[in-house]
Amino acid sequence: MNKRSFLKNLAITGIASTASFKALSKTIEKYQHIPAEQLASDEGFWEKIRAGYKLKPDYINLENGYYCFIPQETLEGYIAMIREINYQGSWYFRTEQWENKDKAAARLAKTFGGTPDEVAITRNATESLDIIIAGYPWQKGDEAVYAEQDYGSIKNMFELASRRYGMVNKIVDVPLHPQSDEEIVKIYEDAITPRTKLIMVSHMINITGQILPVKKIGDMAHSHGVEVMLDGAHCIAHFDFRIDELNCDYYACSLHKWLSVPLGAGLLYVKKDKIKKIWPLMAPYELDHANIKNLNHTGTHPVSTDLAVNNAIDYFEKIGAKRKEERLRYLQLYWSDKVRNVSGIQVNTPSDPSRSCGIANVGIEGMDPSDMAKILLNKHGIYTVGIDYAGVVGCRITPNIYTTPAELDVFVGALKEMAKS
Repeated sequence: MNKRSFLKNLAITGIASTASFKALSKTIEKYQHIPAEQLASDEGFWEKIRAGYKLKPDYINLENGYYCFIPQETLEGYIAMIREINYQGSWYFRTEQWENKDKAAARLAKTFGGTPDEVAITRNATESLDIIIAGYPWQKGDEAVYAEQDYGSIKNMFELASRRYGMVNKIVDVPLHPQSDEEIVKIYEDAITPRTKLIMVSHMINITGQILPVKKIGDMAHSHGVEVMLDGAHCIAHFDFRIDELNCDYYACSLHKWLSVPLGAGLLYVKKDKIKKIWPLMAPYELDHANIKNLNHTGTHPVSTDLAVNNAIDYFEKIGAKRKEERLRYLQLYWSDKVRNVSGIQVNTPSDPSRSCGIANVGIEGMDPSDMAKILLNKHGIYTVGIDYAGVVGCRITPNIYTTPAELDVFVGALKEMAKS
């Protein structure tokens, strides 16, 4: 096989043809008959999945929300791509690079929603959202709506747009424990005026794990002639949905999170009829593309990460979207249900299973979240992150599919001990 064929093969087959992946496939096939909801608590199955991760023994890792470890299956494929592209050098960049990136983006669209003309690979969710905010055709006095609980750097990007264009930002507050979808929809609707152009909504609030009724918000906003941008940084490959069924105009995600792509890959979806209205953040090689390529020039970048998208999707599809979602939700409810009614412990995530999945936030009354995180690590050997932001006071807890109930039992015991003291 010549080098050109080899690199094309990497873009098309990913890791599906490797011996280790075939072994994983055979393992999973033995469990195909078990419903996802039932398999979520089958520790025999998930121990086999856990074996595919190289995990540090120093602590129990409950901070997968920032960055999810790459399973060995995809990591080895990624390393092979780095070696091969380093060997090919400029030849690869001047020949195969763009076709392979297009194929990876097209596969993201096929798997998670949209068309190849609407989905681009960026570097992360922040860049994806910034492309829209910075490139939006703001006029002085235009209004945007977002929530106090949204990601800080994105709120800052709206502030920069306000300083530059004279547009106005209106900030709403999302309750930790809403009574209904309609309560949340009304919060956003009440902020709309005839000047409102764009609403940004977190598909999943990153500090609490609360899933918002984004389709209902989209339907409402569009009835007022307002466009919708969704921050889905934590959503793709976390729980099962399709972007093009959410009734949004723009969608962003970080693929290094729950899809476990190596660092340097994000997703941007722009509904096709909205592409031309957004001014590119960086000028493409050729101006005025009719598709999302007009917004997707990043200069020379780590192209091996583009190829690794295929590996990550191979692995995700083999695990199964519903199996993964049910496992993550099972793990979250496993620990959070044990402490919701314990004196001194405050769970900052809705108890309704439909309003969350793998992420939740918990605090100890009277304890600073940073101190809480230090005690969890230094005394109990549990790594997590303290959050004191937008009315949320506690630690964000983000297990992954390799996490065991036994590890979560250690965490529950630590919480109860800390609450008593």
